[in-house]
Amino acid sequence: MHNFRLTDFLPTTKKECELRNWDYVDVVLFSGDAYVDHPSFGAAVIGRVLEAEGLRVAIVPQPDWHGDHRDFKKFGKPRMFFAISAGCMDSMVNHYTANKRLRSNDAYSPDGRAGLRPDNCTIVYSQIIKKLFPDVPLIIGGIEASLRRFSHYDYWTDSIHKSILVDTKADLLVYGMGEKPMAQIAQNLKNGANIEDCHKIHQVAYLSNQRPNMENVIFVASHESCCKQKQLSAETFRKIEEESNKMVQATIVQPVDDKYVVVNPAFVPMTSEELDAVFELPFTRLPHPKYKGKTIPAFEMIKFSVNTHRGCFGGCSFCTISMHQGKFVVSRSKESIIKEIKKIAEMPDFKGYLSDLGGPSANMYQMRGKKTKLCEKCRRPSCLFPSVCKNLNNNHQSLLSLYKEVDQLSCIKKSFIGSGVRYDLILHKTDDNEVNKINYEYAEELIKNHVSGRLKVAPEHTSKRVLSAMRKPSFSLFKDFNKLFDRVNSLAKLNQQIIPYFISSHPMCELQDMAELAIETKKLNFQLEQVQDFTPTPMTLATEMYHTGLDPYTMKPIFVAKTKQEKLSQRQFFFWYKPESKAQIKQLLLRIGRRDMIDKLFAKKG
Repeated sequence: MHNFRLTDFLPTTKKECELRNWDYVDVVLFSGDAYVDHPSFGAAVIGRVLEAEGLRVAIVPQPDWHGDHRDFKKFGKPRMFFAISAGCMDSMVNHYTANKRLRSNDAYSPDGRAGLRPDNCTIVYSQIIKKLFPDVPLIIGGIEASLRRFSHYDYWTDSIHKSILVDTKADLLVYGMGEKPMAQIAQNLKNGANIEDCHKIHQVAYLSNQRPNMENVIFVASHESCCKQKQLSAETFRKIEEESNKMVQATIVQPVDDKYVVVNPAFVPMTSEELDAVFELPFTRLPHPKYKGKTIPAFEMIKFSVNTHRGCFGGCSFCTISMHQGKFVVSRSKESIIKEIKKIAEMPDFKGYLSDLGGPSANMYQMRGKKTKLCEKCRRPSCLFPSVCKNLNNNHQSLLSLYKEVDQLSCIKKSFIGSGVRYDLILHKTDDNEVNKINYEYAEELIKNHVSGRLKVAPEHTSKRVLSAMRKPSFSLFKDFNKLFDRVNSLAKLNQQIIPYFISSHPMCELQDMAELAIETKKLNFQLEQVQDFTPTPMTLATEMYHTGLDPYTMKPIFVAKTKQEKLSQRQFFFWYKPESKAQIKQLLLRIGRRDMIDKLFAKKG
């Protein structure tokens, strides 16, 4: 069906190496995901980046970590190093619900099969490699390692864990989006350097036996101190978050045991040309032929979608994107995006419909600070909260032009926006009426021509207090956008829906807040579908609040729903309209003395 040969993919077996006439490999890359040779899958990207540096790269997707570990031994010793990524998702989030129940499927595995990667995947793979090949350098990366580079709260054991560097004994940790540091590591090693010489590269972390003596360094509280004092843990998180969101960063050092975790500054954000070059590497855009006859759900979701940019300046307190991809948005050129769409159009099963043209937030394409000098001094984790930064250019013209150009392509019948939309960016009124007019045009274009029946937006909550803890805008903005959505739909004679996302049990959220959420959404005639219970994940502000019961920016105590019963009680309010939920919700409201809310929620109209 496709005209690709086996040698067009990175080799996954010795036999595939022989087809390439290779008698050695430079790098063996282990991944917790199935191997999909596509720019949305991190292991494939890093493999292709290293290949572009002239290295021979083999990939071992989802190695069997039981028994004799033959999957870890099949390529023998690589000439340069082993590399490990748990995959596109944290393995613990991949495996467990917010209620700590085991999930029954895995979107990144063939046929969605669960159980093909271990819990704490990066640690398990690393310990096997270090036992089998103790002398070969090991580099870890991907979102799991990236967000565990410092001491961090682990929800699944309810304890603070050391930097993942300690348990893995890895020689280097690459955090964030790894193309630039991995390319630099490859260049250094090719030029005769050893792995220790790579300690000076930006965007890497490592364990040092000596207290670092360098300029522009920030020391934070030791792991042991953070374990003993929640206040110190909260203060440390704030320092790390502020420094990690700066354009020009310092080195951050954290003592642990008798060593030091050294985290170098990130690279400056990529240019559009650099990002284009990554997307134009020779990806087949397909799962490896070994999965023939099987379906990889995560691939099916993005098969006909295009990523326009990376990074997010929203800074939501429960989200990991800014601490991994970065706060500063890097956008691809229009030419690169169009080139990728034309490649998609050549796929035999493409019917002319793009499922998504977006990014972490769909409508941040080409947005940045008007004055870069001001961005260089800024330490705000969010450009949108508590108010939209006056230096932010929220003009949607580039995105509007992109949508129209894509839709003019003969191969495209319709392009949909599947990523979440930031309505606060659309509705924000600037001093420039021309920009306000363009943003309204964007909203009209989006609603009329790019909604696949349902548009995803994420108000997350209705309570002002809870939204403030989430770093999200007022619910009144969602109401304004909902009115705009209905008006445009009505004028265009369309029957489309907004699908709002909400979170329960977020730090600061109490039962009364959830009852108010139910009442407010009832008034708007929503029966909620896209809901989730807050799951604490490493290196987010909300997780630090959950663990310490403190707001790291004010050091004031906050309420946190922690027990299973508290969390289930909050979640119940999402489904007030279900007959089986009514009695329990009434009991909960009577318990907190809010009989008045029972009438608002269950009184019959008229």
